[in-house]
Amino acid sequence: MSVEVRLPTVLRSHAGGQTAVSANGTTIGEVLADLAKTYPGMAGQVLTDDGNLHRFVNVYVNDDDVRYLDQLDTKVVDGDTVSILPAVAGG
Repeated sequence: MSVEVRLPTVLRSHAGGQTAVSANGTTIGEVLADLAKTYPGMAGQVLTDDGNLHRFVNVYVNDDDVRYLDQLDTKVVDGDTVSILPAVAGG
């Protein structure tokens, strides 16, 4: 399955400045692994060393947060849009 992955500004430099790229997979985990293979600099920005999402990185399939679905096992289908967003914190 091919999905569109929308990238935040902080990750665009790893993808040649592109705002969105295509990635393949049937789950979010597979999509992120495909991104890491194609754009190696992204892997450490999105995933921890043990393969989980970084605490301050939010990933959405269409408009749904994968943390409230099946996390990295969340299914994707051809044509879905995946958005990677860094969390904003402060006070």
